[in-house]
Amino acid sequence: MRRSASPRVTAYAVLAAAGLIGALAARRPELAVLAAPFAVTLALGLRLDREPRVGVWISLDRERALERDELPLVLELNSEAPVERLELLLVVPDGLELADGENPIAIRLGRDDERTLALTLRCLRWGNYDLGEIRLRARDRFGLLVWEQIVDRKRPLRVYPHPETLRRLVPPMATQPFTGNEVARQKSDGLEFADLRTFAPGDRLRSINWRASARRAGTGELVVNDRHPERNTDVILFLDSFAEARDAERSTLDLAVRAASTLASRYLERRDRVGIVSFGGILRWLVPGMGVAQRYRIVDSLLETEIVFNYAWKDVSIIPARTLPAQALVLAVTPLLDDRAVEALVDLRARGYDLAIVEVSPVPFAVPGEDEVDALAHRLWLLRRRELRSRYERLGVAVASWSDDVPLAAVLEGVRSFRRHARLARG
Repeated sequence: MRRSASPRVTAYAVLAAAGLIGALAARRPELAVLAAPFAVTLALGLRLDREPRVGVWISLDRERALERDELPLVLELNSEAPVERLELLLVVPDGLELADGENPIAIRLGRDDERTLALTLRCLRWGNYDLGEIRLRARDRFGLLVWEQIVDRKRPLRVYPHPETLRRLVPPMATQPFTGNEVARQKSDGLEFADLRTFAPGDRLRSINWRASARRAGTGELVVNDRHPERNTDVILFLDSFAEARDAERSTLDLAVRAASTLASRYLERRDRVGIVSFGGILRWLVPGMGVAQRYRIVDSLLETEIVFNYAWKDVSIIPARTLPAQALVLAVTPLLDDRAVEALVDLRARGYDLAIVEVSPVPFAVPGEDEVDALAHRLWLLRRRELRSRYERLGVAVASWSDDVPLAAVLEGVRSFRRHARLARG
C-alpha cells in the first residue's frame, strides 16, 4: 500500500510547535500544556505506524447477462492486523449501475477478521466489461496516516443486447437447397400445398388426391398434389458502424446492435445460415453459419462493435466474396448518416442482392434549434432523408424507419408489406 500523511499531521505539528514556542516566548507554561496532547498524539501515531495487510476477492454470479438483468456480486475481505477504518470502492464501469448495496463503504476489520459484502449490479447497456477494480483506503486509529491501494481482481462480464419480440421475419426472395423452415417457391416434396397436376410415372401413391381424381373418373386420370418444400435461407446482417447519433443515455448504435442480435437469433432458430458484416471504420465479418455456436459468435462480434472515425472511402468491393453468397437476403441495419454506407447499399442492390433496410432513425436525437435558420436547416435535413428513402424504394428496396418507441416487429411488418406489394407489381 502507498502511505501518505493526512492533513491532521500538518495541523497537529503546527499546533504543537506553536504551543511550545509560545510557551517559551511568553513564559506561559499553560500554552505548553495545551500543545502537549497534539504532540503526544502525533508521536504515538507515528510510533505505532503499521501497514495494514488487507486481502480482497470478488466473485460474480455469472459471466454472461442480458441488458436489464440484475447481477449479484460478492466481495470477500480479510485482514492480518486490525484496521480501524477501511474505505472500499468498487469501480463500476459505464453501462452498469449499482442496484443494491453500499458502494463506497467504510468498515472496521479486526485481527484475522473476515468480512463479506454483497452488492447487486444492474446491466444497462450491452458490451464487454472488466469488472473488479477495487480501491482501498485505510486509516490508523488517530487518523494521521492514510494507506491507499488499487487492487485488480477483474472478471470478464459479457452483457448481451436485450432481445426484441418478433413473431414474423422478413422472407427471402430465394431459398437455399437445404432443409429449413422457409416455404420455397419451387414445387417438390413438402407440407405446403402448391397445385394440382396429372399423375406421372414415379409419383408417390400418397401424393394422389383421390377426391380430385374421382371428379375425373370418366377420363381415367389420376390427380396428384404438388407441394412447396421447406428450405433454409442465407441471411447477411449488414451493420453500419460508420456514424451514429446519440444523447447522454443511448445512441443509434445501441439500437442497431439490439436489432441485429435479435434478427440473428430468430433466423438461426429457423435453421437458416446467418452471417454478419460490420461495415465502418473497421471492417468485421463472419461467414454464414448455423447453430448455437454461430449465434454466440455473432453476438460476441456485435459486442465489439464501435464507431471508429475514418475518412477513407470504402465500398463493398473490400468485403470478402464468400461473406456475401449468391441469393442471400441482406438485411441492413443503419442510421443512413454516412454516404459510404448509403452508396454501399445501392451497390449491393445493383449487384442483384435481395436487400431490405431497417433505418435506425437518428431524428429523435436531432433537436431543431430555436432560431429560424436552425429550424430551416432541420427541415431540409428531414427532406433529404425522405428523398434518400424514396431513392431506395425506386430501386425496389424496402426501407422502414425504427426508433426506440416503436416495436421492431411493427417495422418488419412494414418491410414485409412493401416487399409483398413490390413482388405483385413485378408479377
